[in-house]
Amino acid sequence: MLRRRLLQGIGAAAAVLAAPAGVRAQRQTTLRFIPNFDLAFLDPLFTPAYITRNHAYLVFDTLYGQDGEFRMSPQMLEGDVVEDGGKLWRLTLREGLVWHDGERVLARDCVASIRRWAKRDAFGDALIKATEELDAPDDRTIRFRLKRPFPLLREALGKSASYMCAMMPERFANLDVMQQVTEMVGSGPFRFKADERVSGVRVAYEKFAGYRPRTSGTPDWTAGPKVVHFDRVEWLTSPDPATNAAALQQGERDWWETVPQDLVPLLRRNRNIRTAVLDPTGFCNMMRINHLHPPFDNPEIRRILFRGVDQNAFVSALVGDDAAMGYTPLGFFCPGTPMASEAGLEPLKGPRDYDRVKADLRAAGYAGEKVVLMVPGDNVNLKALGDVGADMLRRCGMEVDYLALDWASMLQRRNRREPVAQGGWSAFVTNWSGVDWINPAGHISIRGTGDGYPGWSRSPRTEELRDAWFVAPDVAAQQAICRDIQIQCMQDVPFYPLGQHRIATAYRSSITGVLNGFATFWNVRPA
Repeated sequence: MLRRRLLQGIGAAAAVLAAPAGVRAQRQTTLRFIPNFDLAFLDPLFTPAYITRNHAYLVFDTLYGQDGEFRMSPQMLEGDVVEDGGKLWRLTLREGLVWHDGERVLARDCVASIRRWAKRDAFGDALIKATEELDAPDDRTIRFRLKRPFPLLREALGKSASYMCAMMPERFANLDVMQQVTEMVGSGPFRFKADERVSGVRVAYEKFAGYRPRTSGTPDWTAGPKVVHFDRVEWLTSPDPATNAAALQQGERDWWETVPQDLVPLLRRNRNIRTAVLDPTGFCNMMRINHLHPPFDNPEIRRILFRGVDQNAFVSALVGDDAAMGYTPLGFFCPGTPMASEAGLEPLKGPRDYDRVKADLRAAGYAGEKVVLMVPGDNVNLKALGDVGADMLRRCGMEVDYLALDWASMLQRRNRREPVAQGGWSAFVTNWSGVDWINPAGHISIRGTGDGYPGWSRSPRTEELRDAWFVAPDVAAQQAICRDIQIQCMQDVPFYPLGQHRIATAYRSSITGVLNGFATFWNVRPA
């Protein structure tokens, strides 16, 4: 312990000396934050990774904001008007909005941004398919002429889940969506400091003096006024949980995004640290499988393996004995939200019989193919999922190649469609915020188009049901459709749900105003 503290002291001093003089001078107005991962990608449409989404909310703004009840309210907008039986929408931008380069935010910038976003986002794609014409008749008006009513338009443009609909200047929004935007010019409350980015170590942001917060509403998740009280925010990355815990306790850091469950009791005993669960929807854990190659190209093998998945084992690895922090059985929608049910989940319940699963897999055609399981080794929670997942697959008689990668490398490798022998993969573990799983609109993991999210699951029936959900007449009809979607997913197996868990954040009592939801940096202020 003494050696660790000595090394931390040396490291902290070196970091301060390495920082620009202006940074050191502003230390008293700098919020020092520990993110889950290093920020590998800057463009919020290049990856659905939450680290990129969180970064984007500092730099970019959105037309609508979402509160903790999933209600939408104007953010960049002054308001909207709906006419012609729901087929004509006029959205009016607030006065005085400017980009970080000083140029005015114009409606045509927003139209281009919406079009680019819709090429990547499932909810956005549904909106555009329902749109006859999207244009900007003047500098402040965004106009949708729809083929049919789309009452969820606000929910699409304002959802906080990935991919978020970030507004950016037209010159960037017109880039090919497969080309990453690297110049960070937004209209959000912070400016990205590209000159201070040190890969794997630090990302910095400074308060944007030209940002105009809303003058009404209550700050909650991404809704309401975004008032900034710190001159700077620094993301300081470290993969070692013990180092992060020590830095928070010693006052070298102000806020740790997600705390491993085994360290929560330690931090709770420190009177200078607050712990809290900001997002009641938690994280929905999953093992995504590759439908293109053996063994998971075989639907029967996919279905049999459900009987080997012990969700309780996965959740226990994440939350230990704290039952209030975990939930099973997890289906294909977030527990506790309107679309969730236990329809079709019988294969996930009851004792696991691995000898029978092993025999049934052989009978279904499993011939000992190597299963390359990708595990993000730089995240303690995902590594725990990977460890349990590898053990589960081996218990089921599968030949497992456990491939530990850093998060960024896994994001790159999972795009490869080649077989395992040519550098491909069979499965990976990840998790999603519960808000990504609240309905079929933005839940990309259940899509059955055969393209898009790596894994490449194909299910025409799921796509039919999803289309029906958008035009369902009421919540009861939507819920019935979601029960059918879940039953279909149990047949097609786009992925294996591994249980839900909640996770604590921790911050020093020297800051206040931390909002519910994911990590946002407005409203936070020195105590």
